[in-house]
Amino acid sequence: MSAIPTELGTEKIGKLLRQYALPAIIAQTASSLYNMVDSIFIGQGVGPLAISGLAITFPLMNLSTAFGTLVGLGASTMMSVLLGQKNYAAADKVLGNLMTLNTVIGLAFMAIALIFIDPILYFFGGSENTIPYARDYMKIILYGNVITHLYFGLNSIMRSSGNPRKAMMLTLFTVIFNTILDPIFIFGLGLGIKGAAWATVISQTASLIIIILHFSNKKRVPHFERGIFRFDRRIAKDSLEIGFGPFLMNAAACLVTLFINQQMRKYCGDLGIGAYGICNRLTFMFVMICIGLNQGMQPIAGYNYGARKYSRVKEVFKKTAILATIVTSLLFVVSVIFPRAACSIFTTDKELLDISAKGLRSMNCMVFLIGFQIISTNLFQCLGMVNKSIFLSLSRQILMLLPLLYLLPLELGSDGVWYSFPISDTLAFIMSAIFLIRLFKKFGKLNDGDEPTILGSKL
Repeated sequence: MSAIPTELGTEKIGKLLRQYALPAIIAQTASSLYNMVDSIFIGQGVGPLAISGLAITFPLMNLSTAFGTLVGLGASTMMSVLLGQKNYAAADKVLGNLMTLNTVIGLAFMAIALIFIDPILYFFGGSENTIPYARDYMKIILYGNVITHLYFGLNSIMRSSGNPRKAMMLTLFTVIFNTILDPIFIFGLGLGIKGAAWATVISQTASLIIIILHFSNKKRVPHFERGIFRFDRRIAKDSLEIGFGPFLMNAAACLVTLFINQQMRKYCGDLGIGAYGICNRLTFMFVMICIGLNQGMQPIAGYNYGARKYSRVKEVFKKTAILATIVTSLLFVVSVIFPRAACSIFTTDKELLDISAKGLRSMNCMVFLIGFQIISTNLFQCLGMVNKSIFLSLSRQILMLLPLLYLLPLELGSDGVWYSFPISDTLAFIMSAIFLIRLFKKFGKLNDGDEPTILGSKL
């Protein structure tokens, strides 16, 4: 383990990016495919209104993910620090408290959501035509909510405790198993949209069993043992504080998706919600590759900043930003040149396909800019400037996208909903560029080895 930091500070940046980013990209791509699989089979096997029903569940699922991240990301960050300190007893307690917190929060979320399921789904943009599909799908997903929280939380702990390859392989296993089960349950057993939900819960359950067996091995650090599941207020507090930033981002995504669904229903009807669900799934796949690049850049940039090797920090940022821009430029090509072919993966319904293709072309006409914006935002997090990172993330969604989603449709109707995305992408790009230029100007005054006090907090 001591060789890794030396490598981060001496090895060629391009080689390090391949080494660190590739597993993350594979895992993130698998995660995005995991989300797409249900949409594809539901769209092809159940119908266009079922796609819209599924899209209505996205805000609720985002909110569930937000609460899971609140615990899981904080615990995995604490785990990395404790293992580095060789404080194995405390690491075991973090593992146990993650199980306890995720179980309690998962059960509470499930109970509240199930009690108010219909009002929630109507609030998220449902109608009499789409609510039956959304309810059938979401009820089963909520029954497995604790499993989902534990699966993602423990997978994150597995990655942070020195088993990134195994964590990646489990993600791939979950995706493949879900893909196999979907057609069996939807078509073979005739369960329709319920079959897709059962396939999701069962595939996550199978992976969770494997993860539990992994941590049940007494030779592993951390591992399950008696006494570690007792609630520890300090561990819970620290874990929740660390995970609060990502929780806010996921909660903001829930709020934005909720408002998009409401605007789509108002100006485009039920099929408009389904069209956005299709466009969102396609866009999400490319964005997750950028997130994988982010995860590869993070240890390299963070280590070299700590080692005062500022030239290497700038180099890894530039290389990562270029790669992310290539990825989002490919998304631009797919969205603008081949939108109908891309959307046809999800549906053969002509009306839904027409709305989806037009929407994909409109919403992603400036999407090539967001690769730079995503990497720039993450750079501030890598350097410990968390407040700036959170501000840049939330400003695109809350300060830019939400007002545009309200104002533009007043003049442009349904087109205004779709054009809100490229305008907010452009504004977010400009804001990120301003922040980054100011940062790099201060970097320019530093030589490798200098104290980074010039960067301060007033960027």
